[in-house]
Amino acid sequence: MTAPTADLIDYDDVIAEFNPVLGLEVHVELGTATKMFCGCPTEFGAEPNTQVCPVCIGLPGSLPVVNAAAVESAIRIGLALNCTVRPSSQFARKNYFYPDQPKNYQISQYDEPIVYDGHLDVVLADGTPWRIEIERAHMEEDTGKSLHIGGAGRIHGASHSLLDYNRAGVPLVEIVTRPIEGTGARAPEVARAYVTALRDLLKALDVSDVRMDQGSLRCDANVSLMAKDATEFGTRTETKNVNSLRSVEVAVRHEMRRQAAILRAGGEIIQETRHFQESDGTTLAGRRKETAEDYRYFPEPDLAPVQPDPAWIEQLATTMPEMPWLRRARIQQEWGVSDEVMRDLMNVGAVDLIIATVDAGAPAEASRSWWVSFLAQQANTREVELADLPITPAQVASVIALVEAGKLTNKLAQQVIVAVLDGEGEPEAIVADRGLEVVRDDSALQKAVDEALAANPDIAEKIRSGKVAAAGKIVGDVMKATRGQADPARVKELVLASCS
Repeated sequence: MTAPTADLIDYDDVIAEFNPVLGLEVHVELGTATKMFCGCPTEFGAEPNTQVCPVCIGLPGSLPVVNAAAVESAIRIGLALNCTVRPSSQFARKNYFYPDQPKNYQISQYDEPIVYDGHLDVVLADGTPWRIEIERAHMEEDTGKSLHIGGAGRIHGASHSLLDYNRAGVPLVEIVTRPIEGTGARAPEVARAYVTALRDLLKALDVSDVRMDQGSLRCDANVSLMAKDATEFGTRTETKNVNSLRSVEVAVRHEMRRQAAILRAGGEIIQETRHFQESDGTTLAGRRKETAEDYRYFPEPDLAPVQPDPAWIEQLATTMPEMPWLRRARIQQEWGVSDEVMRDLMNVGAVDLIIATVDAGAPAEASRSWWVSFLAQQANTREVELADLPITPAQVASVIALVEAGKLTNKLAQQVIVAVLDGEGEPEAIVADRGLEVVRDDSALQKAVDEALAANPDIAEKIRSGKVAAAGKIVGDVMKATRGQADPARVKELVLASCS
C-alpha cells in the first residue's frame, strides 16, 4: 500500500503517534590518485569510459590489488570516529546484478570491516549535543554510473540508457551508524547535523573532497516508525544517494510523514529503496530492499586479509589533524565571538569557509560579513549549501582585497561575486572586463555632480541652506549615473563643496 503526496499527515501528528528510528549510511569517495583495486585514475569529469581497465570492468582473468593509500584513509577515518581497528579484516564479494556493476558483484567488506564500534558527537542548531553511535566503517569499490536518456533522467520512461564505468572501482568507505533512537521531532535535524559533522571531519582528515554535488559524499537515509507502545522497530525504507545536507533533512521528514500516513490508514510499509526528488522534496519507490542473504556474501578469493601493523596504526594516530570541534573552539576564542554567534556561523556552514578566507589573506571581520550575509543570500537564492557555491575562499579574499584597496565599493563587489558564481572567471579579470573599478577621476565625478545638481535645483537649494541630509539624493543620482563605480564618500564631499 502506498501513500501519495496528498495523503501526507501533519508532522506534529507523526510525532504524537510514532517514534522515529534512523540509520544513516554515508558513502565517502576517497581522494586517492588511483582506484581501489587497479591503477586507473580517479579524476572527476573525464570523458566516459576513458579511465577503465580489465580489472575495474571485470574482464576474465584480471586480478585486483588493494590500494594501500585507501587502507590508510580508512584507518584514519576509523581513528577519528573513535573506532577499533580490526587486526585482520577480510574483503568479500557482494553479488547482485545491476547494469552499472560490470562484474555483477561488488568487492566490499561484510562481517569483518576494517574499523568498528565508534561514535561521533554532534551539536544541534540550538547547541544541544547528540552522540551518534557508529557500528562500522568498511572499504569497498564504487559502481559505474547510468545516464537515462528521456524520462526526465529516470529509468522509467527513458528511451535508452548509457553507462560510464569511469567511477567503477573508485575507493569508497561506507560509514554505518547503529539505530538512532529517541530523536522524536528532531530526527531530521539530527540526521542533517550528523552528516554535516561527518563531512567536516572527513574534510579535516583530507581523505576526500566531500563534494556532495559531485557524489563524493552520499547519504543513504534509513527511516522507520514505531508506534508509541511498540517494542520492536518498524519496517524501514532506505532513501538512496541523498546529495546535499538540506536534502538529508527534507528526505527524513518526508519519509516520516509518508510512512505515518500509510500506517494510520492500516497499510504496511514495504522494505524498499527510494529515490529523493530534489524538485519537490518527495521520495519515489525504487526496488525491493535485499537482505544480506540475498547478496550471497563470500570471502573474496583473490585478496588476502588486510592486517595492518599495530605500530603503523599508532604512528597514524600521531599524525591526526586538529579535529573540527577543537579548531572551532580555538577559532572562537581568537575571534572573540560569543557561543551564540559561533553557533549561527556553524548552522549556516560558514566557519571553515571563513577560516579559509582568512588564511587566504582577508581580515576576519570582513570574511565573516561576506559569507554570512551576501554569500549566504546567494546560497539561499540558488538553493545550494553555502559550501557548494561555485566560489572559493581565495576568490572571496581577492574581492575583499579589492574593496579594502578602494578599487571596489561593496555594491560593485557584489556584482563581481555574482559574476564569479555565474562562471565568468576570476575576480580581477571580471573587474577589468566589465570596467567595474571605482572611478577616482575628480573631474569626471565633478561633472556628474554638476549635472545632478542642475537637474535637481530644489535639492541643491536645500543643501545650500544647511540641510546636509538632502545631499543623499544627489549622491544617489551620481552613483546611478556612474553605474555604482563612484566612491560615495568622495561624491558627498564634492556635492557639499559645490553647494558651499
